[in-house]
Amino acid sequence: MVFPSSTPPIQVATAGEALIDMIEEADGRLRPCAGGAVYNLTRALGLQGVGVLYLNPLSGDRFGQMLAEGLHEAQVQPAHPHPVMEPTSLAVVGLDAHGKASYSFYREGVADRHVSASEMNAQCRAQPTLSVVATGCLALVADDTPKYLPWLQTQRSEGRLVVVDANLRPAIVPDMAPYQDSVLAALREAHIVKVSDDDLQTLGFTQSDPIEAARQLLKQTRARWLALTLGAKGAVLLQRDGSGWHAVESENVKVADTVGAGDCFLAGMLTALLERARAQNTPDAAALELDATDLVHILGHAIASASLCVQATGCVPPSLAQVKHRLATVGQVVNTL
Repeated sequence: MVFPSSTPPIQVATAGEALIDMIEEADGRLRPCAGGAVYNLTRALGLQGVGVLYLNPLSGDRFGQMLAEGLHEAQVQPAHPHPVMEPTSLAVVGLDAHGKASYSFYREGVADRHVSASEMNAQCRAQPTLSVVATGCLALVADDTPKYLPWLQTQRSEGRLVVVDANLRPAIVPDMAPYQDSVLAALREAHIVKVSDDDLQTLGFTQSDPIEAARQLLKQTRARWLALTLGAKGAVLLQRDGSGWHAVESENVKVADTVGAGDCFLAGMLTALLERARAQNTPDAAALELDATDLVHILGHAIASASLCVQATGCVPPSLAQVKHRLATVGQVVNTL
């Protein structure tokens, strides 16, 4: 695969699932869409102009070709430019009356799970401009901890900003306790943690106030910031000391479905963070110092990215121009916590 000379330098490396979402239509038919949380994040970053390296291999089957085309469209650089023989992962997606998605997974012996910590570390070291690594969701299952946790630990020790999206999928595991432990182990390596209110419940943080639950989780990690998504109620960005901001758009969003909403939220957050790093001429994202104005802007950019995504069926990440236009035309209500 040949990339144009305008491809931006690699700033972010992503690692985790790339799969096909088989989305249930109203008539019961299944429509295949390229997806997987980390794949969605990867494409969403690329479409907002961030240089991204995707570390997992893709299959040579028809679905793998679809996934590869999506990365190419977003100018994402694959660490494995040649396809592998294993099949593509599948997820069957059901939607409730409000467009909220639920998932069933088929992931044994699949292409995107053929990775190792040593290989991913070598691929990251080969990128001189790399400053951020990101993973989450299905990469955090206990069976794959030996692959991803040592990679995260090494990347943190080598000075890169580590981002982990909990994005739990209880349907994929028969035993929740090892899954919870593996997710928490990954979150403890992160500089930035992203969770939803549902994630907090699944992890065992059952306080009635999700913001307080998020503060309790933050205390159990070394993270500098925690982003909490609340669906139609907006999102929260907490600092290390538990202070932060809650923001929500000032007008209602017509939701087609929520597939990829959290992934586009995180992509928007990282895009805005990297913009701030460039403005401060700080190539080391892990050392970036952000004030209240910076953090409120980053939160707003993330919410606008997610709002654009949910208005389309399946994960359709917005461009940077679309996000900036929404920020300029749709107000946000921000409260200090």
